[in-house]
Amino acid sequence: MKLATRDADGYFARPEPDRTGLLIYGADAMRVSLKRQQVLAALLGPGADEEMRLTRMPGGELRKEAAPLIDAIKAQGFFPGARAVFVEDANDTAFASIEAALTDWRPGDAQIVVTAGALKATSKLRKLFEGHRNAYAVGLYDDPPGRAEIERMLATAGLRDVPNDAMGVLTALASEIGPGDFAQTLEKLSLYKLGDSSPVTLAEIAACAPRSTEAALDDVLNVVAEGKDGEVGPLIRRLTAQGTTAVSLCIGAARHFRLLYTMASDPGGAASGAGRVRPPLFGARRDRLVRQAQSWGAERLEMALSHLIDTDLQLRSAGQRAPAMALVERTLIRLARLAGRG
Repeated sequence: MKLATRDADGYFARPEPDRTGLLIYGADAMRVSLKRQQVLAALLGPGADEEMRLTRMPGGELRKEAAPLIDAIKAQGFFPGARAVFVEDANDTAFASIEAALTDWRPGDAQIVVTAGALKATSKLRKLFEGHRNAYAVGLYDDPPGRAEIERMLATAGLRDVPNDAMGVLTALASEIGPGDFAQTLEKLSLYKLGDSSPVTLAEIAACAPRSTEAALDDVLNVVAEGKDGEVGPLIRRLTAQGTTAVSLCIGAARHFRLLYTMASDPGGAASGAGRVRPPLFGARRDRLVRQAQSWGAERLEMALSHLIDTDLQLRSAGQRAPAMALVERTLIRLARLAGRG
C-alpha cells in the first residue's frame, strides 16, 4: 500500500508491528536514513542490535537468490520482542528476492524494512510494496520538515522549552539546510543545554548552527564593512594561503554587500529587513549585520556594489594583466575607507 506523505510521519513514530514490510525511498540518502533509524527504533525498542533482533543486509546481496532474506525473516532469536530485517540500498535488481520473501512471510516473522534511492513510478520494487496488502511504500521528497516534525525531533533530543522566537528560527533553519545538518544541529544544541533547564535562546541556536561561509571569509568581509582598512591586507593573505581565489572573494564580497543592501533598503529598517532574508540570520551575526546595514545606508551600499561589479568585470576581462588578488584587495580597502567615512 502507498502511504501518503501526510500520514508517514505518524507511522514512522508508531509503526504497526504486524505489517509484512516497509519500503522507504527517496533521492536524499540522509533523509531516508534518518527515517529508517526512527521507524526501526520505534518498532524494535532499545537493545535490538545487542539482542540480535535486527538483521542488516545490503541490497546487492539479493541479486541472485532470496534464501538469505527468507532465512533471516524466519530465524528465531533467544530474546523476546519484535524483530526486523533491514535491507539497505535496494533497487530493482533485488526485486525477485524481496518479492519471494514478502510472499513467504507469515505472522510472527521479522518485518522487512527496505530502503532505496529515487524510484520511478514504473519501478518493480516500488510497485511491489504499493500493491501489497500488508506492506507500505513511502516516498520521501525534499520538502522541509513541518512544525510537528520539528517538535518531535526536539522532544527526541530532550529540548522541550523552546519559545516561539526560537521555534521560528529553527523552522527557517530546517528549510535552508539539509536534514542531516539539521539533526546534527539539534544534537549539538541538546549537548549545549545538558543540565540547563532554561528556555532555548537565539544565541544558543547560533552557537550550534552550521556556518554558511568559512570563518576567514566572514572575518575579511566584516572588517571591510566596519571600516577597519588596516586589517584587510593580513586577512586577505590568510585567505590566499587557504586557496581562496580573487574571483571567489569578489563574489563573496558582492553577496555580503547585497545582503546589507537588502536589509538597509527595507521600508521597516535594517532590523526588519534582517527578518526577511534567507538563509535566516540570528544571534550575534544578525546583530552585527544589522549594525553594518544601518551604518552604511542604502545609498552608500549601492556605491559599494558598483565598485565590486566593476572589479568583477575587470577580473574577467581578457586584457587584464594586473595581479587579480591585488585588484580585489585594493577595492576592499577602498570600501573599508568608505565605511570609515560614515
